[in-house]
Amino acid sequence: MELKNAVVIVTGSSSGVGAACAMLLAKKGGRVVINYSSSKTEAEAVAEQVIKAGGDAIVVQGNVAIDADCRRMAQAALQKWGRIDGLINNAGKTKFVDHHKLEELDAQDFIDIYSVNVIGAFQMVRACAEAMRKQGRGAVVNMSSIAGLMGNGSSVAYSASKGALNTMTKSLARALGPEIRVNAVCPGFIEGRWLKEGLGAERYEKYRQQYIDSTPLHASATPDDVAGVAVWLLEGAGLVTGETILVDSGMHLGAAPLQPKK
Repeated sequence: MELKNAVVIVTGSSSGVGAACAMLLAKKGGRVVINYSSSKTEAEAVAEQVIKAGGDAIVVQGNVAIDADCRRMAQAALQKWGRIDGLINNAGKTKFVDHHKLEELDAQDFIDIYSVNVIGAFQMVRACAEAMRKQGRGAVVNMSSIAGLMGNGSSVAYSASKGALNTMTKSLARALGPEIRVNAVCPGFIEGRWLKEGLGAERYEKYRQQYIDSTPLHASATPDDVAGVAVWLLEGAGLVTGETILVDSGMHLGAAPLQPKK
C-alpha cells in the first residue's frame, strides 16, 4: 500500500503507540484520524505534530466500545477524504491485577476489558469494511500483546482478551480477503506512561530491567519500535494476512542463554 495520501484511522492515538503510529504515517505523507476517548488536549497536540510532519489529520472523539462512535469515526474519514485505506486498532483497556489474585477480578472487569480490546476492534473493522471493499483494498492492524499467546500480562482478563483478539484476527482475515488484509502485532514490554502508571515507577523499572536481562535481544520496545512494525503491515506486507507478529525481543523463546565467562 502506498501511504502517501492514504487515509488511516488510528484508535487510541492521543499518546503511546497510537501517537507513534500517527507520526510515522505523517512522515510518509498519510492522512490520519486521531482518535481519543478522554484526552482531547493530547489528541489535538498529536494532530498538530502530524500536520507539521507533512501529513494531514482530523481529531475524532469516540469510545470504540460504542458501535455508534466507531461508525462516526469511519464517517468522519469518508467525509473528510472520501476513502479509508487502513485501520490500526490500538485502543486498549486493562486492569492491573496480579494473576494469582483471582478475587480481585470480577465479571464486569472482563466485560469492560473485552468491550474495548475485542468488541471495539471488531466494531471498528465492521465500520470500515464496506468502504475498503468498495475501493478494492484495505488493511487492518490489531494491536494485540504477547500476553495473548503466553498468558502473562497485566491481568488474566487482559491476557484472555488479547488471545481472543488474535483468534479474531485470523477469522477476519479469512472473511475479508482478498480485498482486506488483517494482521496483529504482539508486543512484549513497551516502555512508556501506560505501564509506568499501571505498575508504579518502582515496579515498572524492576520489570523493565528483568525483561531486558532475560530476553535474547536484551531490549524492551519503545512505542516507535512497535509503530514501525504496525505501519509496515499496512505498507509493505502485501501478501501477509492472518498473522500475529511478535515484537518481544524474543521473550516467547524463553530466557536468554547464559553467556560464557570472558
